[in-house]
Amino acid sequence: MQMGIRTALLTSLALLLAACGSKPEPAADPAPPALETLVAATSGGTGGLQWDGVVQAVEQATLSAQTSGRVAELAADVDVRVARAALLLRLTSVDQRAAADAARAQLRAAEAQLADAASRFQRASELVGRQLLSRDEFDRVQATHNAAIASRDAAAAQLAQAEQQLAYTEVRAPYAGVVAARYVELGETVAAGQPLVTLYAPGQLRLEVQVPQGDADTLRREAAATVTLPDGREVAAAKVIVYPSADPQAHSTTVRVMLPGLTDPPRPGQTAKVRFAGTSGPAGIWLPAGAVVQRGELSACYVVDAGGIVLRQLRLGSRGAERVEVVAGLKPGERIALDPVAALQALRERQGGESTPRE
Repeated sequence: MQMGIRTALLTSLALLLAACGSKPEPAADPAPPALETLVAATSGGTGGLQWDGVVQAVEQATLSAQTSGRVAELAADVDVRVARAALLLRLTSVDQRAAADAARAQLRAAEAQLADAASRFQRASELVGRQLLSRDEFDRVQATHNAAIASRDAAAAQLAQAEQQLAYTEVRAPYAGVVAARYVELGETVAAGQPLVTLYAPGQLRLEVQVPQGDADTLRREAAATVTLPDGREVAAAKVIVYPSADPQAHSTTVRVMLPGLTDPPRPGQTAKVRFAGTSGPAGIWLPAGAVVQRGELSACYVVDAGGIVLRQLRLGSRGAERVEVVAGLKPGERIALDPVAALQALRERQGGESTPRE
């Protein structure tokens, strides 16, 4: 009886020691959250290297003062459409008008002298024909008549110049367009050569980019390009013009890209991206625009893997209407959450209700 009890106690003790010495089973890794994802992969669909260019108006001019004066009237302000020959601004014209009046008076005096000289020359011509006037006297009358003609012509030229200076006090649009900039204010005194306004015609636009010299010959052979506008639209270039010369200091060649007619064109000065066909470059990673989170000036996306969800900062390149190019921050094969809101909710639940996810 005692032997049986002792055997039972020893057996129980052995089982207890065995249980204490055994290691617990490791917990299974949490399964990745059930989110709609996309595998990041390089895409060569756009093809070619890309450069930044500045939008320019084909017809753009900076109008400068061609006479001195004070700004007496501002007829058109910035971002105002004007018709051809419309008044943009007017300068004071006291000096110019006085000079025109003086030139006009000189012309009348020269015309009076010419009329007298012409009458004398007419009478001298009749007398010399009847041999009642010596040849030397006739030559002097003829010379006086010719000098009067020259004086009249000089006075007329001075009047034309004075009237042109008077006309310069009114600055008018050389063509229909939009006032892009104004450099003077009402009452300001300006001198000849000082810039007044910049005007551009919004019809035909172009871009100019600088490309390496080694790509210039390729672009001449395959003159085709795709332009990504500032609002994300992609359009095919109407024409590509490669300059025949290169910059010896920058080792680059200027390429002019003509834009087609657009219903909602960009404004001059905006930056657009140009991708040329025929050039080779690394293909980028493209993501749907809705998968990218914008926090101020920072761009990011949610990367999903077996370890959880991570908010990854990105550096973006081209922007299309529905997708964006990732220049840095992602590697091919990584899985991206397509719905950032759902990814943020899943991340908070996974972190036990943290208000701010770990980045």
